[in-house]
Parts: sequence; structure tokens; C-alpha cells
Amino acid sequence: MSVKAKISRRAFAGGLAALALHSRRAAAQGYAGLGSNANDYAQVTPGKIFSFPADHGPHPDFRIEWWYLTANLADTNGTAYGVQWTLFRQALLPGPQREGWANQQIWMAHAAATRAGTHRFSECFARGGVGEAGVETSPFRAFIDSWEMRGSGDTDPNRIAPLELTATAKEFSYTLKLAADRPLVLQGDGGYSTKSERGQASYYYSQPFFKVSGHLSIDDVSVDVSGQAWMDREWSSQPLAADQTGWDWFALHLASGEKLMLYRMRQKDRNNYISGTFVSADGGTRQLTSADVAMTPKETVDINGRKLPVQWDIAIPSLELAIRSVPLNPHAWMGTGFSYWEGPISLHGTHAGVGYLELTGY
Repeated sequence: MSVKAKISRRAFAGGLAALALHSRRAAAQGYAGLGSNANDYAQVTPGKIFSFPADHGPHPDFRIEWWYLTANLADTNGTAYGVQWTLFRQALLPGPQREGWANQQIWMAHAAATRAGTHRFSECFARGGVGEAGVETSPFRAFIDSWEMRGSGDTDPNRIAPLELTATAKEFSYTLKLAADRPLVLQGDGGYSTKSERGQASYYYSQPFFKVSGHLSIDDVSVDVSGQAWMDREWSSQPLAADQTGWDWFALHLASGEKLMLYRMRQKDRNNYISGTFVSADGGTRQLTSADVAMTPKETVDINGRKLPVQWDIAIPSLELAIRSVPLNPHAWMGTGFSYWEGPISLHGTHAGVGYLELTGY
């Protein structure tokens, strides 16, 4: 065994041990420890001016960051599917970036493919500083091992399109092409997205207008698929308050061409914090607050002793919107290191459509 291999394994194991310790502490610090104090890291403040393609890349002075894509797809027979591709970056320590295996960044990725009755997922890790994972901006490329979200010289940084998305795991794989003809959407107040009344916030923007085509295989059954996708970009150092246990998050494609993002940050005193953005078909935005939105969990499913609210009623009277979300697969549980529920949904009521639901901290 080479010296390099010994150092590599030791350094990587150290990073995973730190993640495991972080996970054990998470129950007292919100989901995945995201409510723990992060004063030594860079802080999210109002008034940031976003710059692309630079902000498509990593922000290592902040503690946590992700590139998060979900897609609602159908094959040529109309059978519904969902796909997830997520790359996470987490800093183990603040301060100047160290070289090679001493780098304090851990990268983690999740990929999943879902249909009615089947949910497959995979997870992988890499240490920063050694070229096994990362994000480049010109042309755009987010990767971990062979999983990749790749742009080209034709990729418009203000739309982050076109892109190609690939992931391969034991029980599923996909290769998808993503196109968008409208610009990115800044969430919250110009990209400053508050998560509590006590000042927790993130920088947050989305591309909710992706059109998708490509190929998907689940359990050795391959299909051509097309549909819609939503990409979220978010970074912060303390996105939760210490008394917040997790979130219920929706990304919705309405059949009218409009988009809707909503999240409910659950608090121990049950005085939950709700925020969202309504996006018109031409890309215009309107902020939504707790006063605008009613989010009511309806039916639950029991997974590993957890009761998960997988069906919801959502009402926004000012938009004349009253819908129920129904999961394609109620058992879309991501049994990863930081486990959560993530799956495609359909919408019924005053507005039809599809989307994705994420439930964390249960």
C-alpha cells in the first residue's frame, strides 16, 4: 500500500467520523445540526449582489451549501417518474482553505429514482482538495466521482442552461438534458431567504423552468423520459434556529406555467415559520409569508417508526389557490446518512400540476 493511499484513507475516515459525530448531535441542534452556532463562519446578510457564473460555484467560507435538482418525468406511455440529484458541501472547520487531504471540506451526494411502488437511492462521499468532487464555473460542472451536472461553452450563466445530468448506481441510472428559456429566480428578498424570526437566513436562488428529456433505468428497465425540473442553489452557515427541528418544503410546477416554492420551518413551540415565492409564467416573483399561506398535513405514512405527512392541503387565498398534494410513492424515504423523505407529488384542486416534496427532521 502506498503512503498516499494510507494518508487518503485516514483523512477521509476522519472526515466521515466528524460527520457521524455531527449527526449524533443533530437532534439537539435542528435537522443535521444546522441550528448549531456558526459564528466563526461567513454570515448571510441582506443586500448581497449575486454574480453569475461566480455564484454557481462553491462558497467555502460558509458552513453548508447545496446544488439540488428534482425532476418530474413521464415515459412515452405516460407513466410518472421522479429523479433527484443533489451535491452537498460541508465545511468541518472555518478558516483559510487547506491544500490536498488537509482540506476541511466534505462533499456528499444523493441520487434517487422513483416511480409508483419503487424508490431507489444512492449516496457517496468525497474529501475536498483532491479532485474527487467539486464545482467549476466556466464551463459549469458539479461532480462527485462519475456523477455529474455539466454545462458547456453554450451554457448561459443567467439561466444555468443547457446542462447534462448523469448518475449511475447499482439499481438505477439516468442521463438527462436540461434546457431553460427564462432566467434564474432569486428567492426571498433578492436572494436573501429568512428561515426564522430570529435572523437565520440563507442565500437562495432557483432555476424552476428546466425542460427535461433523456433516459432513465430502474431495476434494469429502461425508458425514454421527458418533463420538468427544478434546481435550487442555497448556502448558509446557520440556516436553522436552535429550536427548529426541520422543514417541509415544496417545489411546484403548476399546469398554468406558474411555479410555487413553499417551506414550513418547524419549531418546538409549534409556532412554525412559513415562507415562499410565487413565480409567474414569465419569471416575475411575489414573496409569500405565514400570513398568506395555510399548509395543513393530511395523511401520514409510517416509515421506520416515523410518522411522515406525505399528503398536504395548501391554501393561498390571495392567489385563489387551494390544492392537495398527493405522493407518487408514499415510501420515498432517503435512508442516507442524514435521512429524510423526498419524492414526486401531483397536485389537485383549483390548480393541477406536479412537483416535489421534502420532509426533514422527522
